[in-house]
Amino acid sequence: MTADANNLKVIKEISRRDILFSVVALNETEVFVGSSDSKVHRLNTEDDKAEASELSGHTSYVTGLERVGDRLVSAAYDGKLKWWDLEKKTEIRSVDAHAKWIRRTALSHNGKQLATVSDDMVCRVWDAVNGKCVHELKGHQTVTPNHFPSMLYCCAFSQDDRFLATADRIGHVVVWDLRSGKEVEAIETPEMYTWDPKARIHSIGGVRSLAFSPDGKQLVIGGMGHVGNIDHLGGKARFEIFDWEKGELLHQVTDDSYKGLTERLVFHPSGKWFIAAGGDHSGFVKCVDATTGETITDSKAPSHVHDIRLENEQGKLFTVGHGKIMIWQL
Repeated sequence: MTADANNLKVIKEISRRDILFSVVALNETEVFVGSSDSKVHRLNTEDDKAEASELSGHTSYVTGLERVGDRLVSAAYDGKLKWWDLEKKTEIRSVDAHAKWIRRTALSHNGKQLATVSDDMVCRVWDAVNGKCVHELKGHQTVTPNHFPSMLYCCAFSQDDRFLATADRIGHVVVWDLRSGKEVEAIETPEMYTWDPKARIHSIGGVRSLAFSPDGKQLVIGGMGHVGNIDHLGGKARFEIFDWEKGELLHQVTDDSYKGLTERLVFHPSGKWFIAAGGDHSGFVKCVDATTGETITDSKAPSHVHDIRLENEQGKLFTVGHGKIMIWQL
């Protein structure tokens, strides 16, 4: 049974004490999750009493997980990338990938390249197998227009792996050609950045998620609308759909039902719809028509959702966040 947007419903919820920032499926029942306890945990989602096994080696939040063949790659706020042997449960390689926090990873669709973005404002593209750096992409400003440090939050490969999109704190999005390593398009999304010059002298928001459509024509960009009270994630969840080659905004959607950051965007392989997830103190998961930008189905989640993985052939969606693993039927 493949995923159907009209079938969205929760089928299992597992409580945790930690915050989970990343998830990747090993098979139909087992997942790896990256945790605030600096470890990677392997869990059987069908056996609540089973003890989790751990991969230890990072020294801060594990924010990215990707499967590369029979290996796992993890990334963390400690700036390191680590390759793991899943059979032996041992570390194969550790790379000092970035000078500051790694915010997000993305694996190319052919499984050969791995992208990382960090608060050092550099995107690096790695050979996913041997760990060698292939590209170093620099184009995002290191400080905001208000002279505060910026952050590079997210990245995504196009379906043909020719292009990579990156996005930052002030809503600046860059599309790179991975053959040349050159910038080919830039998109601005200023509605996703809030600057408070009076009460807190602080900013919030930024682009937190990106996804190319399977045909490569659309780029969906997710974050949060303007915030009135900057001490909270009080802005409405937001995403914008672009024809990125033309730089044309097709749809901008501000969610009246959910507040907070749109943390993840994942297209269904058909290209007809995509999943958006995130939240503030509570969370949300919704399926959106990619042609109209209209919601097909949606559901509240009990906590802020940080990462999702769609397993289309199983018709399942795994989500993780503050103290929760949730399994959804699609």
